[in-house]
Amino acid sequence: PEAKSKAENKSKADKKGKAAVANAASVAWTLDEWEEEERPGGMAQIKRTFKMEAYENISEDTRKTYYQMRTNFDNSIPLLVIRAGFSLLILLYIFAVSGVVPKTRTFADHCHTVARQLANPKVVTYGRDRVKGVIKIDDYLKGYQWIDATTPKDARVIAWWDYGYQITGIAKRTSIADGNTWNHEHIATLGRTLTSPEKKAWNVIRHIADYLLVWAGGGGDDLGKSPHLARIGNSVFPDHCGDDDPKCMKFGFHGNDHNQPTPMMAKSLLYKAVMHNVLQNVRLNARLFKEVHTTRNGKMRIYEVMNISQESKQWIADPKNRICDAPGSWYCIGQYPPALDKLIAKRRSFSQVEDFNKQGAKSAYTKMIERERGGGGGEL
Repeated sequence: PEAKSKAENKSKADKKGKAAVANAASVAWTLDEWEEEERPGGMAQIKRTFKMEAYENISEDTRKTYYQMRTNFDNSIPLLVIRAGFSLLILLYIFAVSGVVPKTRTFADHCHTVARQLANPKVVTYGRDRVKGVIKIDDYLKGYQWIDATTPKDARVIAWWDYGYQITGIAKRTSIADGNTWNHEHIATLGRTLTSPEKKAWNVIRHIADYLLVWAGGGGDDLGKSPHLARIGNSVFPDHCGDDDPKCMKFGFHGNDHNQPTPMMAKSLLYKAVMHNVLQNVRLNARLFKEVHTTRNGKMRIYEVMNISQESKQWIADPKNRICDAPGSWYCIGQYPPALDKLIAKRRSFSQVEDFNKQGAKSAYTKMIERERGGGGGEL
């Protein structure tokens, strides 16, 4: 009986010890403060869970043996000397044999070169004038500063998405689209609108924007990009260029000469906004778009949208008309004002070849790319 009582007491003590270890492990691997607020999980939590499970399933004797071995290993003079010698051999190999040092120097020089290129401001550049020599071209910066100083604080600026962050960050105004181009249908709507005939474009823009901004003056301006805008618009609005012309070849220039636009290009809002009063007989209708600012070198042009819809503007500004996945979330798919329902109804869901999460009919452009890639096996 006495031996049985001792065995039972030992069993109870073991269980208490395991419970204490489990509790200690739970405390040791609790979520950090920054993880508790929103979305716990990910590899960090998987690692913690694995370590906690492993720790709980190792016996007390094994843990003691491991810690004792680590203590001896970290305090033994001969072992420390061996470790130091091994470390010196590794360093000798790295610096004298492996060739890592020159490769590291080359990599550092490359990083420095790339960093300098990326650090150059995109809104201020230098050019060369035949008379004045090197000149500073700050049209883009001055244009955004003009918007900030002149337009109402609640003004909305429509432009191609490339300039969205600059409109928000420098001009301090609402942009219709920016570099966060995850919503292809919205970007296609923007592309279609800008490359549509002037009146047709105005019928849309007056419901969503107060000003129109375009980059002009050559050197990567909006005319150089415009065929891509039309093509993107056609991927969602098949009536824009037509399924028989998925690359929108009808929207461009004859011989890449900006003075010889195709009929579709010549009628477009984008072409007229860039070339307004630059070419003879090319100008915007002042009743639709009024020129309010052109920078010194003609690199940026800004137009006021005339007769905007105050009803649509108020509807958009109403917080109850915003659709977000959670209160205060950054992920908001947004809505267009009801006045554009007919336009939005024309959109076709765009399903990219590599996107297996979206279901919908593929556009003529996607089908064409699949054929060119030999059945869709290649990467777009």
